[in-house]
Amino acid sequence: MSGHGTPIPMTSRKSGPLRGTANVPGDKSISHRALIFGALVIGETKISGLLEGEDVLDTAAAMRAFGATVDHMGPGEWCVQGVGVGGFSEPDDVIDSGNSGTGVRLIMGAMSTSPITATFTGDASLRSRPMARITDPIGLFGATSYGRKGGRLPMTIVGARDPIPVNYKVPMPSAQVKSAVLLAGLNAPGQTTVIEKEATRDHTERMLQGFGADVEVTESAEGRVIVLTGQPELKPQKITVPRDPSSAAFPVCAALIVEGSDVLVPNIGLNPTRAGLFTTLREMGADLTFENEREEAGEPVADLRARFSPELKGVEVPPERAANMIDEYPILSVVASFAEGATTMRGVKELRVKESDRIDAMARGLEACGVTIEEDEDTMIVHGRGADGVPGGATCESRLDHRIAMSFMCLGMATQKAVSIDDGGPIATSFPIFEPLMKELGAQIVRANR
Repeated sequence: MSGHGTPIPMTSRKSGPLRGTANVPGDKSISHRALIFGALVIGETKISGLLEGEDVLDTAAAMRAFGATVDHMGPGEWCVQGVGVGGFSEPDDVIDSGNSGTGVRLIMGAMSTSPITATFTGDASLRSRPMARITDPIGLFGATSYGRKGGRLPMTIVGARDPIPVNYKVPMPSAQVKSAVLLAGLNAPGQTTVIEKEATRDHTERMLQGFGADVEVTESAEGRVIVLTGQPELKPQKITVPRDPSSAAFPVCAALIVEGSDVLVPNIGLNPTRAGLFTTLREMGADLTFENEREEAGEPVADLRARFSPELKGVEVPPERAANMIDEYPILSVVASFAEGATTMRGVKELRVKESDRIDAMARGLEACGVTIEEDEDTMIVHGRGADGVPGGATCESRLDHRIAMSFMCLGMATQKAVSIDDGGPIATSFPIFEPLMKELGAQIVRANR
């Protein structure tokens, strides 16, 4: 059952060619950060291209609860009047972050070094996800946390009255953890240092620098070292949010496996810490081209064209690539099902603690559709069926997970028999226009309750 209402069963069946332009929504990671950073400046930050999915709207509501003025000016156009670093006021009510792990974890970091108390909750999926990875490091600043067994939501955070800077080595490759620590460090005196063994998406560092914070990033024997000087006076900005590469993955990958397809996705963010999927697809033999490469708002962008690729080959995805494509493994496993030979994905144990256990969710659904899967705690191997094609014909569980739901809908566009999901409702959290956008390209998606 969806955490956002009545379940919406959906079915996808074999499509004709997917053709046209896919104007996917703004980048979710950057949208969350734009709202939070806008709330941490004195003055007006204007944002265009903001993703208006449920996850980001929950973050906008949270910033209002902490005292910022957040106004919707038009489609994708938002204005934030911030309260400054350390200026958050105590919320009157519980902060509900819905399905968003990024939103709740970054906000916990941002408020943890102010002398206020806030209680956080979310939907059933978010309440099952681990939060100790955030509460442990913010505790080093002086914050205290009270939550359910296993460090799970609902969680009350009592912010540090006299925060101290910290030196923190991130124990797992997680941009959310890194970003939460950096946001906490904003209101701590002196220098906060974060060390990550494997580089993760760097939107927070880029945005900190863009807003005027003193941030130094270097490489060392320990890994990537980020040093933030606390208590800066951040400057209001005009932010143009590039389109989300994680959302683009769905029309792009569908085009690769649906015969005769040719899809253009304009203005896609190509931050090197986010582009691992496209690198992997090219290694598999995908017909992907980048056009009109440029830079916008400090982020590299391009127009991405994807064409049907009938001779895909299985590959070994290096484990060090996992950090910059962790959200894309579900849809990669769909493409791998149509490749010749095995595609091996190692170093992916983070998938076990996302909105769902994504390894198990994709493995069970793909097996039901006729694909052979091997897995262990940290590995997934998809044995592609190549020219034999994928039978399909199953109903797969979305498990309250937007990326699982969209992946199986893309699978059904190329299988011999239709593929259904029990609930497409969670798709609205990150890609509210997925269904009409894919239909406009030529996909055959129907809702069972219509």
